Amino acid sequence: MVITRRWAAFLTAVGVWTWVIWPRFGLAIYKDDRSFDDGTPTAFLWVHALLIGASLIIGTVVGVLGIRAWRAAARKA
Repeated sequence: MVITRRWAAFLTAVGVWTWVIWPRFGLAIYKDDRSFDDGTPTAFLWVHALLIGASLIIGTVVGVLGIRAWRAAARKA
């Protein structure tokens, strides 16, 4: 499968975007009043932590694929 440099750049940008957005969202969730009940983490926090973690893993994989595709396209050119 051949990925163009344009698609490789897009995949890399998605990976970077993921790491810019999700940690900030995680901080907002952590500071939310619904995240803790008398110092104990609530289901609200755990569900969002799981979603954020999964998104960061997926974003990392997509970003790495984008970088690898960019390098492969550069070698081919």
